[in-house]
Amino acid sequence: MLIARAPVRISYAGGGTDLPAYYEQFGGAVLSTTINKYFYVFLQVSGDDTIQITSSDYRTFYRHDGDTPMLFDGDLSLPRAILNHFSLQRGISLFLASEIPPGTGLGSSSTVTVAIIKAVATARGLFLSKQQIAELASQIEIEKLGAPIGKQDQYAAAFGDLNLIEFTREGATVTPARISPETRRELERSTLLFFTGGSREAASILKEQKQSSEQSDARVLAALHAVKQMAYQARDCLARGEVAEIGKLLDANWQNKKQFAGGVTTPFIDECYALALQNGALGGKLTGAGGGGFLMIFCEPKFQTRVTEVLEARGLKRMDFRFESEGARVLVNAGLRIPESAYSV
Repeated sequence: MLIARAPVRISYAGGGTDLPAYYEQFGGAVLSTTINKYFYVFLQVSGDDTIQITSSDYRTFYRHDGDTPMLFDGDLSLPRAILNHFSLQRGISLFLASEIPPGTGLGSSSTVTVAIIKAVATARGLFLSKQQIAELASQIEIEKLGAPIGKQDQYAAAFGDLNLIEFTREGATVTPARISPETRRELERSTLLFFTGGSREAASILKEQKQSSEQSDARVLAALHAVKQMAYQARDCLARGEVAEIGKLLDANWQNKKQFAGGVTTPFIDECYALALQNGALGGKLTGAGGGGFLMIFCEPKFQTRVTEVLEARGLKRMDFRFESEGARVLVNAGLRIPESAYSV
């Protein structure tokens, strides 16, 4: 058996500028960090003539007969597309599980892609760099499956840690944030995550944002330009140890993010966010494209008990977490190698 994992991420500024419709014209930048909540892949060589995939998150199962071509549409299309890329046709069993509910804005779908690629490449005896894993994950999701998504999640999951990730037509560059250990601890302590109680379908929001960028919608482009600059401002604030400024930037980022597309926020989310600010929070935003999932709140420790009480009274649930720095990795590998018989001819 081989077990691999990849972490999910939270983004402080710049989300949305990682979509090709924007960064291919203007360049994008995101400041994000991975956290210690993971997606796990359990890979086994079964020795039979089928491929079997089980997802605990979606409570679904897929079985493929090795004598027929494997398509990648319908249920579990993502792992099927990855296996198709590696020309795997039979003799493989995958079990997939996450610590985070899917569709909650922490980059879980791309984390899945990165973790499976890490597992399969290792089992094939291939060494792929973090950059190669992130690029392949992006290619499979965006080009092969046509997902209307950006590239920050794949890079965050592959590299791990707190980084400024820049995107251009030529490629992506990952630069670790240079901050002191104390600044890192203060940033971690001041960042809270609250589950709003539901997942969301980000595709419609991202499609609308993509169309607005392609059509040069002035309002949307102005908001995207602003949040891109905030990614650099947030990096510089952290380098100077000005952690409280991140809360103000998060608030400005959130106000701009609501201009990206319809459905980014809801009246309930707006009410919860206002309550957090009234009780001491400095800023925050919904994670991911918006619409639901986790509400990220930036709050000094002395106000956190009160903010937690008022938000949990409205039905939100606080999730504890820590920053992590490893990115995608193999946890267990009992000498597993995929045999040649597993590949399509």
